[in-house]
Amino acid sequence: MTLVWLLDHVAVFVFALTGALTASRGQLDIVGFIVLSGLTAVGGGTVRDVLLNRDPVFWVGQPTFLALIVAAAVLIFFTAHLVESRYRWVLWLDAAALAFAVPAGAGVALAMGHSPAVVLVMGVTTGTAGGLMRDVVANEIPLLLKQGEIYATAAFAGAAAALIALQFGAVPQLALIGGGIVTFALRGGSLAFGWRMPVYRARPPRA
Repeated sequence: MTLVWLLDHVAVFVFALTGALTASRGQLDIVGFIVLSGLTAVGGGTVRDVLLNRDPVFWVGQPTFLALIVAAAVLIFFTAHLVESRYRWVLWLDAAALAFAVPAGAGVALAMGHSPAVVLVMGVTTGTAGGLMRDVVANEIPLLLKQGEIYATAAFAGAAAALIALQFGAVPQLALIGGGIVTFALRGGSLAFGWRMPVYRARPPRA
């Protein structure tokens, strides 16, 4: 078992929970729960592996990921009614999943010997693409694109932190864990304290 293996599995399960909670908000059937859970859980990693020409794609080579998706979907299908604020749970679970997925994506690219720029992009892609797919399919405004939301920024900062730690001689495992901590600190802080990114404001035309 490697750190990236563990990060990928945790990220898939937690992202699957957010997909299932989103399905519950849309009052879908069990098939809808599984589909939305799966799309959310493996969407980012699939895009990563296709772009990196990684064969096989991670969940094809290890079907245990599919079992995690089904388990998460079934769990939420029978327990979602017990949750008081499902959207709040989606936000916090998504923040946790992001903190696992970003270093997982960066770690895969690192292991394949790619440049820092590619490592950075793969960390962000792995962390954000699945949630983007979930929100688009569920007909919700994607968290990735919400005005001023610290989401992709948190993923970028986490992947960058891991790369910086590596430059200063940190072992890869600790660098990736540090990147995950930075990701969650920024995303969680935005949820807890209302942190926002500055947004573009159009100036009124001159007379």
